[in-house]
Amino acid sequence: MPSIEQIEKLLAAEPDDVLLNFGLAMEYVRAGRTDDAARQFARVLELDGNYTPAYQQWARALIAANRHAEAREILARGLASAQATGNTHAYSTMKTLLDAIPN
Repeated sequence: MPSIEQIEKLLAAEPDDVLLNFGLAMEYVRAGRTDDAARQFARVLELDGNYTPAYQQWARALIAANRHAEAREILARGLASAQATGNTHAYSTMKTLLDAIPN
């Protein structure tokens, strides 16, 4: 698995690559850098607002950091995107995740 530094170097050459941006966000999550991950997931969604894995993984990171209100907001956006694009699997997965967030 590439390191944060390796992905950042690749992104310097291809800053608009959705998968590289998503990969960097996921590496930030693995490193426990929730705020950096959130910024990176936002970048992914700026590039492709219908990239549903970004909504789902961003929400998971927020839930792990006990940032439940933010996670609910991200999941609401993700559910709308999944519904608009007809992605029933992503919709179901995110709905389940949303329902499992503690009140």
